[in-house]
Amino acid sequence: MMYKIQSNRIWEIDFLRGIAIILMMIFHFLFDLSNFYNIKIPLWNNFWYYEGKLSAILFIILSGISSNLSKNNFKRGIKILGIGLFLTISSFLIMPSKYIRFGILHLLGTSMILYHFLNGLSLNLIFFLSIIVIILGIIFDFIIVDTYFFIPLGLIHNNFISMDYYPILPWFGVFLFGTILGKLFYKEKKSIFHKNYSNDFLCFIGRHSLFIYLIHQPVFLIFLELTNSLFPL
Repeated sequence: MMYKIQSNRIWEIDFLRGIAIILMMIFHFLFDLSNFYNIKIPLWNNFWYYEGKLSAILFIILSGISSNLSKNNFKRGIKILGIGLFLTISSFLIMPSKYIRFGILHLLGTSMILYHFLNGLSLNLIFFLSIIVIILGIIFDFIIVDTYFFIPLGLIHNNFISMDYYPILPWFGVFLFGTILGKLFYKEKKSIFHKNYSNDFLCFIGRHSLFIYLIHQPVFLIFLELTNSLFPL
């Protein structure tokens, strides 16, 4: 099967993003089974936890790489952050006790906006900043506060619950690491491989990852509800 492509796209980024979206969909499908149908799946301290984290790390690094290919990261960031806020409202209506406070789209949108102002820094300075952000995030993970205001920074309170949570600290550091890779390997803004696999299915879904991200959960939930009505889970 052939898929329509754009000549200016870098196929390996789409390919890896396709892998990330599949890993994410697998994790979210299992999450739905566990949370909505009480099927016992060891999500948080087992293989599936790390599978979900691998998907997120891939997305964040690839987003950082792509930010060196973008003409306007500020505009992209506002768009992604806006979609993230829409998901916050939508998830609150569905699961008010676990709604998305600061999920991966909030992180990516914020990171793009911040990088708009940091793009001119040297590689060494960006690397140093990424390490500082990651270290602060690790430290913040051990700190509990009594307010909601610092949730985006990684400081949470005892009763904090969120379906999706990727705070600026430490994850902006991972994003910055991706921008370093972009600066190192994609100065010419073209593929670093000689062969072109851009007609691959993974590349196709990688090119449409945002759309898939937005619709996959409603599709899963409808599918599971229909399945449950015919064959109770």
